[in-house]
Amino acid sequence: MKSIWIISKRELRSFFDSLTAYILIIAFLAMSGFFTWLYGSDVFFIGQATLQPFFSIAYWTLFFFIPALTMKMIAEERRSGTIELLLTKSVNDWQVILGKFLACLLLIIIALALTLPYYFSIWGLGPIDHGSVWSGYFGMILMSMTYISIGLFASSISNNQIVAFLLSLFIGVFFLIIFDVLSNNFTGFTGQLFSYFSLSTHYESVSRGVIDSKDLIYFLSISFFGLFLAETVLSKRNIVE
Repeated sequence: MKSIWIISKRELRSFFDSLTAYILIIAFLAMSGFFTWLYGSDVFFIGQATLQPFFSIAYWTLFFFIPALTMKMIAEERRSGTIELLLTKSVNDWQVILGKFLACLLLIIIALALTLPYYFSIWGLGPIDHGSVWSGYFGMILMSMTYISIGLFASSISNNQIVAFLLSLFIGVFFLIIFDVLSNNFTGFTGQLFSYFSLSTHYESVSRGVIDSKDLIYFLSISFFGLFLAETVLSKRNIVE
């Protein structure tokens, strides 16, 4: 665990040293704040004390921002050769993958934590459903875990950051959109199967405050599977090299 934490701190520090963290956080706060307070279906347009406008835009911004974070975490290190230097130390492939995963997740949690003033501001405007707010944040974290694991897997496949970014988006589109569309076009067991694989189905369930074990199992399983694939690809490349 100590090795994982050391790698996480190293990765998190690299985010802030390269201005990646600042750019992500500023862009995330700017976009979410704009759509929450000023544009379209903002809280004033809705006329209710709700954080739903924020969750609606964060749902999509994280879909693009997380692949931008993960695209270089393995791909760039393999291209530059620093991954080999890291693996010569007393750490294994799983510790490297989990350390990078934790660093990215911590950065997303920091970005989400900085939106808490939205929550307190809206609370000041009128009565708010606190349970739905916290379940919405919880759903965001679970969804981010899924995207991060997919992004790390994509980054482990290619040495090119752009390819890793596009591959991560491509895989994410299946879980976010395509499975949902297919579930609406099929009935019976097939429709239920596609509905289960749809990320939006489970996120909407959690964000409504319904914390079901099947939703937790879904997010944790996809996250673990993505990390497992990333570790498998990394270990095979190490054997080849």
